[in-house]
Order: sequence, then C-alpha cells, then structure tokens
Amino acid sequence: MAGICSGFGHLWTHISCTTPHVTFDIDPFYVMEVVAAAQEREQSGEAVFHLEVGQPSTGAPQGALDVAHEMLDSDTLGYTTSRGIPSFAPAIAGHIASQYDVEVDPARIAITQGASGGFVLSLLAAFEPGARVAVSTPGYPCYRNMLTALHMEPVAIDVDASTRYQPTVELLEAAGPLDGVIVASPSNPTGTVLHPDELRAMVEWCDANDVRFISDEIYHGLTYGDIETATATQFSDNAIVINSFSKYFSMTGWRVGWAVLPEELTGIFDRLAQNLVICPPALGQHMAVAALDCRDELEGHLARYAANRQILLDGLPTAGLTDLAPSDGAFYVWARTDHLAADSKLLAAQWLDQLGVAATPGVDFHPTDGHRFMRFSFCGTPETMKGAVDALHKWFLRSVSG
Repeated sequence: MAGICSGFGHLWTHISCTTPHVTFDIDPFYVMEVVAAAQEREQSGEAVFHLEVGQPSTGAPQGALDVAHEMLDSDTLGYTTSRGIPSFAPAIAGHIASQYDVEVDPARIAITQGASGGFVLSLLAAFEPGARVAVSTPGYPCYRNMLTALHMEPVAIDVDASTRYQPTVELLEAAGPLDGVIVASPSNPTGTVLHPDELRAMVEWCDANDVRFISDEIYHGLTYGDIETATATQFSDNAIVINSFSKYFSMTGWRVGWAVLPEELTGIFDRLAQNLVICPPALGQHMAVAALDCRDELEGHLARYAANRQILLDGLPTAGLTDLAPSDGAFYVWARTDHLAADSKLLAAQWLDQLGVAATPGVDFHPTDGHRFMRFSFCGTPETMKGAVDALHKWFLRSVSG
C-alpha cells in the first residue's frame, strides 16, 4: 500500500497488488471517503449539506414500487436468464425507438447488473488483455480502474474547457494506436454534452479505424435547456451503448441496466454473464420495466434538478467559484478551486468540518490535476442547495476579509 495521505480523518489509499499471478494498481473511489465522513458528522448530530454523491435523493418511481409489492406477494423471484425477463429487452427497444427514433433488435439488448456490470462484461467481451482503451481526463474513475483490473491499458485523453471537456477526433488521432474508446455524454464529472454531430464524427472515425466505440449514456434524460442528445446506436451498429436505471429513473440501489451490443458480441456477452453474474436482480428487472412508464413522475425530478442547478450556477460565483464547466446535463457542476486552496481534498475537508458542506474533490476524476477542482452534485433538495451556497458565500467573505 502506497500513496497514503490524510483527509476527512480517514486514509486515502492507493492500492498496489502484486502476487506471482496478479499485478495492478487500483485507486480508491475517493467520493466514498467523503460520504463516510459526512455520515460520521451527521451521526454526531451536526447538519450536512450533501453535494458529494451522484445519487438521486428520490427513490424508485411509484409505478415501479407498486410492481415490487405485487411481485413480493405473488412470485418466488428466482433466477431469470442472464439476459433478463422476456419482456425486458423488447421494452428497452421500445424506449430507444421512442426517445431516438431508431429501431434496435431486442436480441442485441442485454440486461445487466447496473451500468457497472454492463461495463465489465462489455470490456471482457470486446477486448483482449493489453488492449489500449481511451478514456477522458477528467472522467469517471471507474473506467480506468476497471480497465486496469482487467489487465487492459487506459489511455488518458486530456480534455479541458477548449473542447468543452469532451474528447474530439483530433485528440483520438493523437493518442496513438487504440483498440477502443469510452465516451460519456452527459459526462461525469463535468456535465458536458456532445452535440450529435460531434458524437457522429467520433463514432464514424472509430468505425473507419477499427476502434470499438463504447458510449456511456447513463445520464441520458438529464439535460437542461435546448441541449440536444443522441445515442451512438443512431450512427453505428458496431458501437456498444451502456445505460442504467440509476440516474434518470432514480433506481440506484436496484442495480439494473442494459447494454446495446453489436451482433457479433452478443454470444460471448451472454456466456460471460451466465458464468460471472448468473442474472441481474429479478425484482429490480420487473420494477425497471414498470419504471419505463413513469415519465411524468421522472420529469418532475428533472424539473427539480434544473432548479437546483440554477441555484448552484447563481450561487457558487458568490463564493468565489467562477470558473465552471458547462453544466448542460447529468447533475454536476465542475468548478476550479485552486485559487482558493492548493489541494481540493484539504479544501473539501475544511468545508465539511467548518460548514457542513460535503463536496467531492476532483482527484477522483483527474489523477494529476484533480487537486485543482471540485465536483458539486445537485440531485438533492433545493433546501440543500440553498443552504450550501449560503454557507460557502459566508465562508468566502470571511476568507477574503481576513
């Protein structure tokens, strides 16, 4: 174990594993340290404004809960097939057709244990050990950690404000030989969205260069204003698309997602799923099918996120946080903080200790420059957003006057 540093009263630990058969370096997901520290503060009776974790504060939609109660009373909920209950893939195909006006054969749709399970199976199905797969930096840390654990090579593509924190064809061309690329739009942590033309250009470049395009669309449905989104499935049958019921559908703990696969990968994906996970959670599958019909309730969540987003976009600059990434989708604001503190981990610890504001330091999302940034999540309540902004504003005024 190496790279231990303090923060939140816990150990921030980089784990190196070396045995005669296994060698890899896996970083922790630091946001979970913030969550633990925030919970510890709450248990001591002190208030916390939760802006640290990307989890909707609402539960599963009522229609899904109604189905859950019915299934618990009437079904044994045993194993399903690895691909899910028979009605699920056709329901997802219908969802894709209604949202993007593109027809997908249900045989190409696999039901997964959340997006995370879908990623692991997709990477194993699509690539051999040693494969070079491009990931954006800043970006979701579990991409690179999954690749490393599977003995593949994450290739960092540095993105910044000049590219709206999204990769481009030019950046992919400059990365050297690639076997694959993972692109998230809307993005975690920046909330930026690729225009459909930009997405099409990268998908077509990947097809032309024998590079497997993997599209993380877990935050689809969560965009603001007139932002237009597209699915990679619209542009190529070779792309892998990963989605989930965790974010828009507000079903994080039920662990249900789906993958749209190229036809040639469906067989190996199924065999991997049969051996590694057996099947996704049966109850969650039935609930997810019902959730597809709960759009009125879910659009109400989106309206609340939009209001929360505006509170942060208006309020964070009053706390000295003026350099913000475009927050066009998901439920995050990515803010530069190095003018306030050299280390965002220490700044986050200070905010939690002094103000009760829990935010995520950028080290999760950018291994080298993350200490200069902070991610704020706005999927909680408006009262939480207002309380956090007010506390940060007062803290900033004290800091500049002192």
